[in-house]
Amino acid sequence: GVKNPKKDWETQTIAAADAYKEGVQAAISEGRFEKGVRKAGTEKWKKKATTLGVTRWGPGVAAAREAYERGFAPYRDIIERLDLPPRRPKGDPGNIDRVRVIAMALHEAKVKGAGA
Repeated sequence: GVKNPKKDWETQTIAAADAYKEGVQAAISEGRFEKGVRKAGTEKWKKKATTLGVTRWGPGVAAAREAYERGFAPYRDIIERLDLPPRRPKGDPGNIDRVRVIAMALHEAKVKGAGA
Protein backbone atom coordinates (compact mmCIF):
# COMPACT_ATOMS: atom_id res chain seq x y z
CA GLY A 1 0.00 0.00 0.00
CA VAL A 2 0.88 3.66 0.04
CA LYS A 3 2.04 3.65 3.67
CA ASN A 4 4.38 0.69 3.23
CA PRO A 5 5.26 0.28 -0.46
CA LYS A 6 7.45 -2.57 -1.66
CA LYS A 7 9.46 -0.14 -3.78
CA ASP A 8 10.11 3.58 -3.42
CA TRP A 9 7.66 5.62 -5.52
CA GLU A 10 10.14 8.41 -6.34
CA THR A 11 12.91 6.04 -7.43
CA GLN A 12 10.60 3.91 -9.57
CA THR A 13 8.91 6.93 -11.15
CA ILE A 14 12.21 8.57 -12.09
CA ALA A 15 13.42 5.25 -13.53
CA ALA A 16 10.32 5.20 -15.75
CA ALA A 17 10.87 8.72 -17.13
CA ASP A 18 11.97 7.54 -20.59
CA ALA A 19 8.97 5.23 -20.91
CA TYR A 20 6.72 8.09 -19.86
CA LYS A 21 8.23 10.40 -22.49
CA GLU A 22 7.85 7.74 -25.18
CA GLY A 23 4.24 7.14 -24.20
CA VAL A 24 3.37 10.83 -24.21
CA GLN A 25 5.05 11.34 -27.58
CA ALA A 26 3.16 8.36 -29.02
CA ALA A 27 -0.11 9.75 -27.67
CA ILE A 28 0.64 13.14 -29.21
CA SER A 29 1.60 11.73 -32.60
CA GLU A 30 -1.52 9.53 -32.67
CA GLY A 31 -3.85 12.37 -31.62
CA ARG A 32 -5.13 10.46 -28.58
CA PHE A 33 -5.92 13.60 -26.57
CA GLU A 34 -8.20 14.95 -29.26
CA LYS A 35 -9.78 11.53 -29.76
CA GLY A 36 -10.51 11.28 -26.05
CA VAL A 37 -12.06 14.74 -25.96
CA ARG A 38 -14.28 13.91 -28.94
CA LYS A 39 -15.29 10.59 -27.40
CA ALA A 40 -16.27 12.19 -24.09
CA GLY A 41 -17.91 15.23 -25.63
CA THR A 42 -19.08 18.46 -24.05
CA GLU A 43 -22.10 16.93 -22.33
CA LYS A 44 -20.02 14.42 -20.34
CA TRP A 45 -17.58 17.16 -19.38
CA LYS A 46 -20.44 19.39 -18.17
CA LYS A 47 -22.11 16.57 -16.22
CA LYS A 48 -18.89 15.53 -14.46
CA ALA A 49 -17.85 19.11 -13.74
CA THR A 50 -21.23 20.07 -12.27
CA THR A 51 -21.70 16.90 -10.20
CA LEU A 52 -18.36 15.41 -9.15
CA GLY A 53 -16.37 18.60 -9.57
CA VAL A 54 -18.54 20.58 -7.18
CA THR A 55 -18.02 18.13 -4.31
CA ARG A 56 -14.31 17.54 -4.94
CA TRP A 57 -13.02 21.01 -5.74
CA GLY A 58 -13.27 22.59 -2.29
CA PRO A 59 -11.71 19.69 -0.37
CA GLY A 60 -9.03 19.36 -3.04
CA VAL A 61 -8.09 23.02 -2.74
CA ALA A 62 -8.04 22.81 1.05
CA ALA A 63 -5.86 19.69 0.99
CA ALA A 64 -3.39 21.34 -1.40
CA ARG A 65 -2.98 24.55 0.60
CA GLU A 66 0.43 23.83 2.14
CA ALA A 67 1.87 22.45 -1.10
CA TYR A 68 0.58 25.49 -3.01
CA GLU A 69 2.09 27.88 -0.47
CA ARG A 70 5.47 26.09 -0.64
CA GLY A 71 5.42 25.98 -4.43
CA PHE A 72 4.41 29.62 -4.83
CA ALA A 73 6.73 30.99 -2.10
CA PRO A 74 9.81 31.45 -4.34
CA TYR A 75 7.74 33.40 -6.86
CA ARG A 76 6.00 35.46 -4.18
CA ASP A 77 9.41 36.38 -2.77
CA ILE A 78 10.61 37.47 -6.23
CA ILE A 79 7.54 39.65 -6.75
CA GLU A 80 7.92 41.23 -3.30
CA ARG A 81 11.55 42.20 -4.05
CA LEU A 82 10.83 43.84 -7.41
CA ASP A 83 11.14 47.57 -7.88
CA LEU A 84 8.18 48.28 -10.15
CA PRO A 85 7.65 51.41 -12.23
CA PRO A 86 5.03 53.77 -10.80
CA ARG A 87 1.40 52.81 -11.21
CA ARG A 88 -0.32 54.84 -13.90
CA PRO A 89 -4.02 55.71 -14.32
CA LYS A 90 -6.35 52.86 -15.23
CA GLY A 91 -5.96 51.96 -18.90
CA ASP A 92 -2.64 53.78 -19.28
CA PRO A 93 -0.29 51.73 -21.51
CA GLY A 94 2.50 52.51 -19.04
CA ASN A 95 0.98 49.95 -16.68
CA ILE A 96 2.15 47.24 -19.05
CA ASP A 97 5.70 48.16 -18.00
CA ARG A 98 4.83 47.00 -14.49
CA VAL A 99 3.53 43.72 -15.83
CA ARG A 100 6.59 43.31 -18.07
CA VAL A 101 8.97 43.63 -15.09
CA ILE A 102 7.05 40.95 -13.19
CA ALA A 103 6.75 38.63 -16.19
CA MET A 104 10.45 38.86 -17.01
CA ALA A 105 11.53 38.25 -13.41
CA LEU A 106 9.21 35.26 -13.01
CA HIS A 107 10.26 33.76 -16.33
CA GLU A 108 13.93 34.11 -15.45
CA ALA A 109 13.33 32.43 -12.09
CA LYS A 110 11.40 29.59 -13.70
CA VAL A 111 14.13 28.99 -16.28
CA LYS A 112 16.72 28.91 -13.48
CA GLY A 113 14.60 26.39 -11.57
CA ALA A 114 12.88 28.44 -8.86
CA GLY A 115 10.14 26.43 -7.24
CA ALA A 116 11.54 23.15 -8.54
